Amino acid sequence: MSDKIDQIVEDLKTLTLLEASELVSKIEETFGVDASAAAGGTMVMAAAAAAEEVEEKTEFNVMLDEVPADKKIAILKVVRSLTGLGLKEAKDLVESAPKLVQEGLGKDAAEDAKTQIEAAGGKVSLT
Repeated sequence: MSDKIDQIVEDLKTLTLLEASELVSKIEETFGVDASAAAGGTMVMAAAAAAEEVEEKTEFNVMLDEVPADKKIAILKVVRSLTGLGLKEAKDLVESAPKLVQEGLGKDAAEDAKTQIEAAGGKVSLT
């Protein structure tokens, strides 16, 4: 194969299923062809359905699930540092677990918050 074809194939390997589905639609529109006729119809529909399921979650909520009584102060300190809440507000949040601590965080920030709270002794889930 030519270098141009090899490069196109390499680029196609990096596409998500959603992007591949959009590519098929664009090719059909641009060249006036029907990919379902060549692929038996179900392949395009299956790719589109799979693309919707594969979308990666980008925002996470940090949920404080459980606070052992002997770890409450350590967890309280972590929650205050993560949220910027005052002492009373953070204490109320920790004592009312399960409770949402932070919402709409990126994956790394949510994982970091989870790690900090778990290190202090709390149980956390990301939703």
